[in-house]
Amino acid sequence: MTLTRIALSTGVELDVQLAGAEDAPAVILLHGFPESHRTWRHIVPDLARDHRVVVPDQRGYASSSKPTAVADYTPDRIVGDLIALADALGIGRFTLVGHDWGGAVAWMAALTRPDRIERLVIVNAPHPLIFQRSLFDDADQRAASQYITRFRDTGLDQGLVGAGLERFFGSSFAHHVTKAIAGEDKAAYLDEWSQPGAMTAMLNWYRASSIVVPAPGEDPPRPAFLDAPFPPVMQRTLVVWGTGDKALLPVQLEGLDALVPDLTVTKVDAGHFVPWENPQAVIAAMRDWGI
Repeated sequence: MTLTRIALSTGVELDVQLAGAEDAPAVILLHGFPESHRTWRHIVPDLARDHRVVVPDQRGYASSSKPTAVADYTPDRIVGDLIALADALGIGRFTLVGHDWGGAVAWMAALTRPDRIERLVIVNAPHPLIFQRSLFDDADQRAASQYITRFRDTGLDQGLVGAGLERFFGSSFAHHVTKAIAGEDKAAYLDEWSQPGAMTAMLNWYRASSIVVPAPGEDPPRPAFLDAPFPPVMQRTLVVWGTGDKALLPVQLEGLDALVPDLTVTKVDAGHFVPWENPQAVIAAMRDWGI
């Protein structure tokens, strides 16, 4: 997986995996936390047969640029990187695929840049309205999302070095992926997380997010937008959902069709880290859908 360093107009440099013919239809794949381009390693070869495939290490991850301020990781900055990356490669409209935080960015990009996002594929990433609403209205989802509050604690960072990274790998990542990530892949992730400032930068995505995560039993003021009209995602959209996800519960699919008129939902046998746990199901879902 050779990476190309690309300087963007947003002021950051990203390491990017490029595959496929440059004149083929473009697809950009966005990883989530705590990953990198490796999220898609089992999926890229198939897509590259008939697509121009672009797979960045997003800002803050691996050896890509790591701005120091929390405000540098707001979703609009990340969407800005996405569009700047497409510009740098001479790509106009493209299919966008995102998992986890990459999926959150993909939802926002589809809503704010419909001129560039032609089709959307979401893999276990909640729609922003449904997710925020569920954190107020669904006790189980609220309980499952308390890790976000822990990740926002800056005191966490100092323990994420050396043996602390090993513990993090086992408890927050590999624990959910069984034996799909080991050996060379594990060593590569530990190396990426060991890059100076990487863990803080990765966690800053949570800290920069405006999502409100009430504590269990808390009754905070309800954001007005939760009960107001919300703009629809007008792109043709495929949602691939691992039904064993313990962090994002089935409530994330409820009411999604009202917000995404041209929606296909494919449920697959996997937990949260679907591209690792069941990549063939992800490929099959995308191919059946028409990619």
